[in-house]
Amino acid sequence: MSHTVHGAKGLHKQSAIDHKAAEHHQHREHVAVAAYFRAEHRGFNGGDIVADWLAAEAEIDAALKKGEGATHYS
Repeated sequence: MSHTVHGAKGLHKQSAIDHKAAEHHQHREHVAVAAYFRAEHRGFNGGDIVADWLAAEAEIDAALKKGEGATHYS
């Protein structure tokens, strides 16, 4: 019987891991879109893609912290 309980705990743990991975993927997608819009805003001239990514990541993280979601791109 403990095997069944252990199996259920294992499935729950795997589900939590899968959920965390999906959240991480979604976060990266939101940051990528925000970074793209930063580059687009300046006409894709000059700039630094790493700086765009870091600024977009900070923007998305701040929006999430404020509870706004990650839908506000600039």
